[in-house]
Amino acid sequence: MNTHKIRVLIADDHSLVREGIVAFLKCTDDIEIIAEAADGLEAIEKTTEFQPDVVLMDVAMPRLGGFEATVEIRKNLPFVKIIVLTQYDDKEYISRFLKAGVSGYLLKKAVGSDLVSAIRTVKGGETYLYPSVASKVVNGLLGKDPLTTFDSYEALTDREQQVIKLVAEGHTHKEIADMLNISPKTVIVHQANICEKLGLSNKSELIRFAVSRGIVR
Repeated sequence: MNTHKIRVLIADDHSLVREGIVAFLKCTDDIEIIAEAADGLEAIEKTTEFQPDVVLMDVAMPRLGGFEATVEIRKNLPFVKIIVLTQYDDKEYISRFLKAGVSGYLLKKAVGSDLVSAIRTVKGGETYLYPSVASKVVNGLLGKDPLTTFDSYEALTDREQQVIKLVAEGHTHKEIADMLNISPKTVIVHQANICEKLGLSNKSELIRFAVSRGIVR
């Protein structure tokens, strides 16, 4: 038996998805699930606690989403490899996550063997892209279909990106403050800075911006 197993953490808000991945990966002799997380904040906490080799990161999750959690993990634990595991193959998402430093991007319609290959590939120091995602990246590099144009969202700080998602989801300033371990007054300041940077005048416009950019669904 391989004593040097690849240690994996799953971050997905659907327990059935997590259970399915756990059940499938039990059939491999070189991969083990060491922890699970149901949202982005829990993903950050458990990644910090368990320090896995690879994190399987969903995109749309409550509290902090997969992108916000990815940015935080990459900043504090850059040695941890992150594979985005999602149903979304929007160019904006792909570009945003690749710029954030993920090692893989896999769609949930993939088969189990793709997941195993992705985990082994990123653990080996290489990048894994699902074929249709890879095509979009290549077309973007060749200029056939640019992956992104300038996105004003990227002008926001990491903390502001966390705050805009939570505000757009309808959380109160106090709820956001509790989640991010900051004061409600600081949340208000962040929201004001976000509106100023993005040229928005009120919360309704902030929410419309968040929806248009796929920050919330």
